[in-house]
Amino acid sequence: MSPDTPEQTRRSGAITADGRPASRAATGGRVPAPRAGGSPRSRAPLAVAAAVAALGAGLTSYLPVAIVLGLAQLSEDAGSVVGALRAGLAGWLLGHGVPLRTDAGPLGLAPLALTALVIWRLTRAGVHVSRAMGARGGRSPRQALTAAGAVGLGYAPLGVLAAVLSDLGGPAASPVRAGVTFALVGAGAALAGAARITGVAALLAERAPALARDGVRTGLVAGLLLLAAGAGAAGLAVATGGGDAADMIGAYRTGVAGQAGIILVSLAYAPNATIWSASYLLGPGFAVGTDTAVRTSEVSVGALPAVPLLAGLPRGPMDGLGAGLLAVPVLAGMTAGWLLARRLIRLAADERTPLAWGPLLGPAAVAGPVAGVLLGILAAASAGPLGGGRLAQMGPVAWQVAAVTTAVVAAGALLGAALTRTFTRAPAAR
Repeated sequence: MSPDTPEQTRRSGAITADGRPASRAATGGRVPAPRAGGSPRSRAPLAVAAAVAALGAGLTSYLPVAIVLGLAQLSEDAGSVVGALRAGLAGWLLGHGVPLRTDAGPLGLAPLALTALVIWRLTRAGVHVSRAMGARGGRSPRQALTAAGAVGLGYAPLGVLAAVLSDLGGPAASPVRAGVTFALVGAGAALAGAARITGVAALLAERAPALARDGVRTGLVAGLLLLAAGAGAAGLAVATGGGDAADMIGAYRTGVAGQAGIILVSLAYAPNATIWSASYLLGPGFAVGTDTAVRTSEVSVGALPAVPLLAGLPRGPMDGLGAGLLAVPVLAGMTAGWLLARRLIRLAADERTPLAWGPLLGPAAVAGPVAGVLLGILAAASAGPLGGGRLAQMGPVAWQVAAVTTAVVAAGALLGAALTRTFTRAPAAR
């Protein structure tokens, strides 16, 4: 068969009259760039992407726990790889908020440093699955929810498996509760990552009224300032009682590696101590056992377990110069209100309009409930039983922390914003 002539080729549509291929002529002589997210054939199936991302998040959050608890178990005659792996499963479950059943009673005091690691890894899993779906920058709530739900479904079997394996010779956990908890934690954390990478978070922020945006931002700033103050107070207390803490660690007689593991376990509970310290500064305080109270006005504790973090507990009610710490929560609220007012004053100057009182005081008032919800959730997450008997109640009461935080932050933010608005002259508009 003879090859086609140029005229026949042009008529068939392979090339145009000027000699260029038809596909290139349709695009002005340029090869079209691939669409964002890749072609559908290049994307991984959703189930596979979710399973891989969930498994990766689980492994990267479990292995550090197994290593730390393995070190904590080391001594001359104790400790094994199997024991470390089993203890790691129990600690991993506890970090997700799954309570454990032990011979000493229920154990539900979650190490929040591990919880933060778990949430971060699951957030990244939501990002990876959203990218695999080609949903990056799509601003589609449906795609963000789909990615989060897929990660949650892929993460739930890991919780069931961990509960079953840990029950073979260690602390027991309910497989059903573990599966449900892992699914909820996985979906919730993955949704945060998916909402960010898909642009849904930015979309919601754009559509939210200014009152809500400014109020949420100010409340989060106030809450973070309170936590920073709590971290500082907790660190100072532990440093003051450093001698007692060192004696407690040395009493375990586990060698250098074992003592290092005990220190790392204590550090895993450092965020709990930060939240408890913030609750102490706010006023509600916290408990270190049933019928105990650690408040600025009262310290009533009995015999305590040999935990290094508890070495920094106050010896009695706050008095003297220490009473000045009671003003810290109000100052945190005032600082958040000052930052709010300064930002709104600059925006008003750029728009050449005076700053009215309503757009300023409204967000300052909303900041109180926002900070209250934040601190209340964290207080609930930081509390739990450390066994049966008198150690069945550890940590602050969530609703008390939320109520006091709401009132203190709202009052402080309103005062700080009003004072800044009154005594600050608006900068000249450009």
